[in-house]
Parts: sequence; structure tokens; C-alpha cells
Amino acid sequence: MEQSNLRKSIAIIGNIACSITVILINKWIYKEIGFPNVTLTFIHFVMTFIGLYICEKLNIFCQKSISLKDVWLLSATFCGFVVLTNLSLENNTVGTYQVAKSMTTPVIMAIQYFHYNKKASLPVVLSVIPIIFGVICNFSYDIKFNVIGCFFACTGVVVTSLYQVLVGEKQKELQVNSMQLLFYQAPLSAAMLLVIIPFVEPLPWEWYTAFSFKEFMIVLSSGCVAFFVNLTIYWVIGNTSAVTYNMAGHMKFLLTLIGGFFIFNEWPQQNQILGIVCTLGGVLAYTHIKLSEQDSKQGGTKV
Repeated sequence: MEQSNLRKSIAIIGNIACSITVILINKWIYKEIGFPNVTLTFIHFVMTFIGLYICEKLNIFCQKSISLKDVWLLSATFCGFVVLTNLSLENNTVGTYQVAKSMTTPVIMAIQYFHYNKKASLPVVLSVIPIIFGVICNFSYDIKFNVIGCFFACTGVVVTSLYQVLVGEKQKELQVNSMQLLFYQAPLSAAMLLVIIPFVEPLPWEWYTAFSFKEFMIVLSSGCVAFFVNLTIYWVIGNTSAVTYNMAGHMKFLLTLIGGFFIFNEWPQQNQILGIVCTLGGVLAYTHIKLSEQDSKQGGTKV
């Protein structure tokens, strides 16, 4: 049990570290060279597949035959999550976008309850409240609503939640591990994004000369880190739950916010400090509750 918890802790910490790294690299890429967002995601999944192909050749994992009909919905929801997230950010203020994103955790709980009959305990549900309140405190100055923005934000939250739930459920349903499932999902998602790119971003031959070799190397380094991000996402969700992964996501948000304070001189205001304390308190409460449930063997089906 202790070894299992240690592996989970290492995977979550690794995911947080890699995610923060790729977020900061991507922020630089978007800010300094204006690289297309969906195209960057496409490159991330191509690099992920290349990394998995190398791992498979090195016998780090064994490829398992999976029908594409079993993973197309997973790949499609990922593409929907990417496109809708971008549209939500484009049509909403950052504050509205972040508040909507914080609703992913309760929506995941609802999907698991109504579709998979997995019920979260009352203490777990209550631990989500200070997290949402903390996000609202952080961005209270920037929350504005409009019809189109709300539509993209709401649909984005639902599709993102469904994607994260499917990551865990497909591993159980198909009896595969994180690498075996991602080996099929990564190239299929990349192919779907390749179809989407011409409708939302300039084509590669329209902009590739605008970037230097050094800038392309930084983009590729982002893809290398994304390989580890995607791999740890699948492992964490497959071995814990989508809700636990979301809690780790809130920690990423906090650490990225704090990192921004120091790296980009974005110093916090009083309401942001309150928001950080509330969000951190909710995450710590969730962690304590889940460990207590596990120790007392009252957790039942994991949520």
C-alpha cells in the first residue's frame, strides 16, 4: 500500500512539474513568437507518439492491439477540448475562462455519478467548494459574461470532463495501461487536429518562414516535455481518478500563478492571496479526506 501511494505521489509530482514547465515554455512561445496554438498541440501529440514508439522499441511497454473504434471518442473529445478551450479563452475574459475551468471537477463528479454510478463522499464534494471560491477570488476583477463566451465555456467544460473520465474508463474497459492507450490515442488525435487546423489557424507554409531555427527548437522542446505530461496524465487518471488528477491540476494552477508572480513580476493583490489560500486549503482537504477514506477502507469505488 505504501509503495503504491509512493508511486502515485511521484507520478502526480512529476505531472505537476512537467505541466508547469510546459506551461511556462508555451507562455513564452505564445508571447514572444506568436506560434499557432492548435498547431503547437498537434506537434505535442506527434512528439508524444514518437516518444512512445521509441519506448515500445526499447521494450519499455508492449503494444496491445486496439481497434480505432474503441478510441475514436477519446481522441475526438480531446480535440473538442482543445478547440473549445481556445474558443472559450478567445471569447471570454481570463477571469471568466478560469472560473468556468474550475467547474470541471464537479462536472466530472456528475458524469461519474449519473453514467458510471460512482458516488463521491460528502466531504470530498465539500472540499471542492473552497477551490471554486478561491478561483473566483483570484479573478473576481475580470469576470464578465456574454452569450457566445458562455456557450463555449460551458461546452468546453463538459467535453473536457468527458475526456478526463474516458481516459480512466478506457484503460479499465480495454484492459490496457497508460502507454498502450496513449500509443493509439496520440496519433489519432494528431490526425484529427490536422483536419481542424486549416479552419482555425494559418497553414504551415503561410508562416513557417517567420520563425528562426532556435525558435523551432524551443517549440520541439515543448513537445518533448508534453510527452511526459501526456504520459503522466494517463497514468495518474488510470491509477487514481479523474477527480484526483483535477485536484493536481488546481495545484498546477496555484504554482503557475505563484511562478508568474516571480518570473513575470505579476505581484498578487489581496483578493488573489485569499484565493490562493482557499484553493490550497481545498486541495489539502481533499488529499486528507481521500487518504483517510483509503486507510479506513471506506472509499469503495474510487472517484
